[in-house]
Amino acid sequence: MSILELFCDVDDFWQDFGEEWERSLLTSGAKQRQRDREMAPSEIMTLLIHFHQSCYRTFKHYDTRYVQVALRREFPRLLSYTRMVDIMGDYLVPLTMYVQTKLGTCTGISFIDSTKLVVCHNARIARHRVFAGLAARGKTSTGWFYGFKLHLVVNDRGEVLAFCLTPGNVDDRTPVPKLAEHLNGKLIADKGYISQPLFEQLWCDRGVQLVTRWRKNMTNILMPLLDKILLRKRAMIESIYDQLKNISQIEHSRHRKPTHFLVNLIDGLIAYCLQPCKPSMSREIRLGHAA
Repeated sequence: MSILELFCDVDDFWQDFGEEWERSLLTSGAKQRQRDREMAPSEIMTLLIHFHQSCYRTFKHYDTRYVQVALRREFPRLLSYTRMVDIMGDYLVPLTMYVQTKLGTCTGISFIDSTKLVVCHNARIARHRVFAGLAARGKTSTGWFYGFKLHLVVNDRGEVLAFCLTPGNVDDRTPVPKLAEHLNGKLIADKGYISQPLFEQLWCDRGVQLVTRWRKNMTNILMPLLDKILLRKRAMIESIYDQLKNISQIEHSRHRKPTHFLVNLIDGLIAYCLQPCKPSMSREIRLGHAA
């Protein structure tokens, strides 16, 4: 998606959402008056999202070396880098609402997994202050970390269906009932999601079948061939996490405010949702599931 197409889409969203949101801020007292903005909100949101579609690894380099040089004609009232950093946290709510409009639809085959989002090196945990009281120590198969966990649910086309953020010490199974509220069919997960109460809750309450591999010490039960094939395709969600971290830059340790961390995460998810080509399953497996 070009920056012009992105701006048009964001601006259409803002026309429907912006006026009502600003009215609610005035009514609640969170905002005292309505002032003219230096840049249009849709322009600011466009640049925040477009950064995650670019090849730049830091927003500073993106703004100073690309936006301020190449996009002055498209954005005649450009803000300075420091001003952009100051106000980006104000757009957390609009961006969060915008990403909801870009989520996919359930196809009957869903994949769930979590990934760590490290906010500082383990050696600096004791003196870390930015996320004090928010982040937590967690452990994955690669070792201990300090930060958060991003939980994603995607369909067989690679589209994001639901997501949530938890401290690093939260069990992967805890947010599953909330994430599976609007799902149907099969939910494919790894061994970390094995739980008989969770399986029964999803099946009885929502009709969702939780499919996981079996541990060696568990009773061997015959599994349908389709479920075995779907478990092998679970690596698709790992490819999505790889793109989110290495292309959309959702993980780094340079944040100075929790709101900036959240804005960066939401922008990265939006950039992925707008991506035309996503990791997906083959058409033959989809047809086999439908049959």
